[in-house]
Amino acid sequence: MTNRTFFITGANSGFGLAIATAASAAGHTVIGTVRSDASRTTLAEQLPQVHTIICDVTDFDRIPAVVEQVERQHGPVDVLINNAGYGHEGVLEESPIEEMRRQFDVNVFGAVAVAKAFLPRFRQRRRGFIVNVTSMGGLITMPGIGYYCGSKFALQGISEVMRSEMAPFGVHVTTLCPGSFRTDWAGRSMVRTERSITDYDALFDPIRLSRQEKSGRQLGDPAKLAAAVLTLIKSDTPPPQLLLGSDALKFVSERITQLQQEIEAWRAVTISTDS
Repeated sequence: MTNRTFFITGANSGFGLAIATAASAAGHTVIGTVRSDASRTTLAEQLPQVHTIICDVTDFDRIPAVVEQVERQHGPVDVLINNAGYGHEGVLEESPIEEMRRQFDVNVFGAVAVAKAFLPRFRQRRRGFIVNVTSMGGLITMPGIGYYCGSKFALQGISEVMRSEMAPFGVHVTTLCPGSFRTDWAGRSMVRTERSITDYDALFDPIRLSRQEKSGRQLGDPAKLAAAVLTLIKSDTPPPQLLLGSDALKFVSERITQLQQEIEAWRAVTISTDS
C-alpha cells in the first residue's frame, strides 16, 4: 500500500491511539486531533511522529478551518477516521435529556461535521476513504445504554446514506462496528447517570456491575483492530460495515435471525395495509 495521510479524531486514547500507532508504524502520515494542550503533550510523548492538532468535534464552526489548515500544511488527506466519541450509561427514565443532547453532539453531530468538512475535498479529488466508528451498539441494543445506542444507530444510518452519495465519486465509506475491546470506553471515559429509581435495580444494577468488572479485561485487542483497519483501507471493495470481535459477530447475527422471525410472524399484518 502506498503511503497515505490519515486524519484521526480522538487520537490520544482508545481506538484512535491504536490506529494512529499502527498507521504511523506502517509509514503513513498521521494527523491526530485532541481536545486539550495536556492531551496534545501526552500524545506527542507517545507518538512524536504524529502531527497533533487541537480540535473539539463539537466546535462545529471551527472544524472547516482545522481541515483547511491540516491540508495546507500536510497535503491532501486520504483517510478520515471518525473515531472521537464516548459512552453514556443510564436507565432512560433516570437520564436527563441534557445528557442525551451531549451524547449526540459528540457521537453524531461531531462525526458528521468532520465528515462534511472532507466531503467536498474527497469529491473534487475523486478519491478518499471515510471510516466512521460506530459500534455493535449501532446494530443491537441492551438496557442502560439507550442514548449511546441511539447515537450509534443514527451514525450508522447516516453513514449508509453517505456511502451511497459518495460512491459515484470514488469515495469509500465504511462503518467500523466493534464489540467489547480493552479501551477506556467502559472505564474513565464513560459518563454514568446516578441511580434514583429502585424499580430498575434488578434489571440494571447487575449490568452496570458486570460492565465495570470487565473493563480492561475485554476480549478485543485494540492493536488487532488497528491492523484490521489498515487491511480495510487497502480494499477496493470495502463493506458498508465491518464487525470486529466475536461478540459483535454473535450478537448481531442473533439479532438478524430474530428480526427475520419477527418479520415472518407479522407478515400477514404487514401486507394487509396494501390497497
